[in-house]
Amino acid sequence: MLRHSIKTLSLNVIALVAIFATSQGQVVPKDSIIPELNEIIVSANKFPEKKKNIAQKIDLISAQYINRANTQNTGDLLQSAGNIFVQKSQQGGSSPVIRGFEASRVLLIVDGVRMNNLIYRSGHLQNVITVDQNMLESIEVLYGPSSTLYGSDALGGAVHFRTKMPQLAQPGKSFFISGNHFTRYSSANHEKTLHSDINIGGEKWAWLQSYTFSDFGDMRMGSQYPEKYPSFGKRDSFVSRINGVDTVLKNSNPNLQKFSGYQQWDILQKFLFKPSASVTHSLNLQLSNTNNVPRYDRLQDKRDFGGNIGRTLRWAEWSYGPQTRFFSAYELKINPSRVLDQMNLNVNYQYIEESRLQRQFRAAGREARVEKVNVLGLNLDIRKNWGQHELTTGADVQFSNLRSIAKITNVNTGIVSNLADTRYPNGKNNMLQGGFFAQHIYKFKNKKILLNDGLRLQYSNLYSSIADNSFRNLPYTVIRQNNTALTGNLGFVFLPSQQQKIATNFSVGFRVPNVDDLAKIFESGTTGGIQQVVVPNPDIKPERTYNIDINYLQAFGKHFRMEASAFYTRFTDALVKVPFTYNGQDSVLYNGVKSQVLANVNANRAFLYGFSAGLHLSFQSIVLSSTINYTEGRFETDENKPSSIYEQQTDGSYKLVKKKVSSKPLDHIPPLFGKTSIAFQKHKWSTELFCLYNGWKRLDDYNADGEDNAQYATPEGMPAWFTLNMRTSFQITPKLLFQFAAENLLDRNYRVFASGFSAPGRNFVITLRLRH
Repeated sequence: MLRHSIKTLSLNVIALVAIFATSQGQVVPKDSIIPELNEIIVSANKFPEKKKNIAQKIDLISAQYINRANTQNTGDLLQSAGNIFVQKSQQGGSSPVIRGFEASRVLLIVDGVRMNNLIYRSGHLQNVITVDQNMLESIEVLYGPSSTLYGSDALGGAVHFRTKMPQLAQPGKSFFISGNHFTRYSSANHEKTLHSDINIGGEKWAWLQSYTFSDFGDMRMGSQYPEKYPSFGKRDSFVSRINGVDTVLKNSNPNLQKFSGYQQWDILQKFLFKPSASVTHSLNLQLSNTNNVPRYDRLQDKRDFGGNIGRTLRWAEWSYGPQTRFFSAYELKINPSRVLDQMNLNVNYQYIEESRLQRQFRAAGREARVEKVNVLGLNLDIRKNWGQHELTTGADVQFSNLRSIAKITNVNTGIVSNLADTRYPNGKNNMLQGGFFAQHIYKFKNKKILLNDGLRLQYSNLYSSIADNSFRNLPYTVIRQNNTALTGNLGFVFLPSQQQKIATNFSVGFRVPNVDDLAKIFESGTTGGIQQVVVPNPDIKPERTYNIDINYLQAFGKHFRMEASAFYTRFTDALVKVPFTYNGQDSVLYNGVKSQVLANVNANRAFLYGFSAGLHLSFQSIVLSSTINYTEGRFETDENKPSSIYEQQTDGSYKLVKKKVSSKPLDHIPPLFGKTSIAFQKHKWSTELFCLYNGWKRLDDYNADGEDNAQYATPEGMPAWFTLNMRTSFQITPKLLFQFAAENLLDRNYRVFASGFSAPGRNFVITLRLRH
């Protein structure tokens, strides 16, 4: 499979290079110049640190790239960079995957504060879209376990979003005002976005405010289908309520993904006060909200209702309700003091509300399950430098509570009633996490070898109670867990020259089970035509990863740079969904459908390995860059018990079978993927031509009991695909910029692995930016 994917993608890359290699007389874009090893990274050690000093693999997505990429949301931005895989269940979704880890196993951080909370699930998330990419100063992607500095959840890595800071007036000036404004239209989903931000700065104070509103219409998929599957993903019909009756209508345009659109608005306010050169106070306020976001993949599901209805679309309504994220943080920075070189103190509060709204076809009851999460946190980070040592130490604590409620509304009468069937326990749900850490860098006297080492001691406490057990009928009403973890990292950096870096890093990651892992009941999906439901299992333990990677970077002068990274991860006590029993039964009736019972259990062991590689070449006027990423992952099974696997038959088809095997695929493992691009600029013009590509994901590489969503793929799995894309900009005046993009030029019809939502077809994007 790997050989076939590489051959296919290689031909695509060669064709792309051949098309554009004849471009002449251009100037290399300033932000495309090969970055040097002295590039500054913030999150690696909590304080500014040169990238060459860090053993861990880190990617930086700069503000310049963010503006040039000009994507519709933050998930699309991560995918466009070419090194992060992003899954989508709906248009308003984006779930990043790092080295085969996704969702609650990847830590999301905004301005130094954890976004992950006690209901981050192991499936697919959409929380990254609540961060406004238009106000990001940078994104830093940390590959491999990052638990030493950031604690639980950073098994595969971490994504750190850094928002822009208010700017003070320049020395000698008492006041200044600046701003950025843009409007954007995209044809594939008739996206309309308006953005405005204004910075007002004085000598000691500054204020930054930002507003973004986006209206995303129904997404049109590509019309050029895979040759073997000419109807893949087509939206042939949809449900509409006519005269109070749910009616299935034929879709006049099957390439239009009906009921996939939504709206989103984001507000950011920041205040900065700098009374002296060494002290800074700041207040950070962020608000993101949406209207209902249709769960598009579920709106395609069908069910045999029997009687006069027969087999038809199962859901008349299925959407995520308004997703609200409110973030507030006060931060004190002291740099330097008599005792310490740097100190940051951050006190923060977050409120997250999300809900699920669903109503089956011809049913009168619209069920609404609402989750309200409050999070209080405190971070203290301190740095001390002496001699050849740099020591970063600190402590962090975070307390979360959850209120889970459920209601049902009769759409005919408007009567609202309470439901006992909440997603999470309907009593008290609390989680406390805290830890102490120390991260150290030692620079040997020859200045060519550096030691990276660190330790963290972490404690967590979880309490969850069921106030009304009439629906769940569980043999317990309280779940308690206390966990302690000691983790660390050890790495070496070797710098033979100014243009070469060799690094190796061993690190340990951990993730403590949260309320979502331990105590929820939810409908997982369909495998082999069998509906599945996940039930609580209070006996699960924390997950751990033991990772080693080798990173190599070589620059040849100022024009050519290549880098490669390989990793191996041992995953112990990995949580996987397996067949289970609920009150002694292996299947139950849920939402009117007989469903197989699954639960999270700790698998004995799992392993992942893979590599990534990239090259960057500038010659005369052109910059060429290319990346490729590959991951493999399996978990070991009990050979005495049969497992559900997809097995290829003699005729080439796949069948879901029960078989005794020594291992089976982990879910969330992406296929081979990458990006190749050519960028050039002349005077006021800037242009980039690029290709995004994914290899095949065959069905026997899917996890039959996990979150790979085989029901939304073809009978063979998810086909390989590539898209050709172009974006260009023209500086009309020093303050006015015009941007144009043509994406998926070949109008390819494709889906990203594990996604139930088809990617945009040919898409034209027009943007006008004004700055002052």
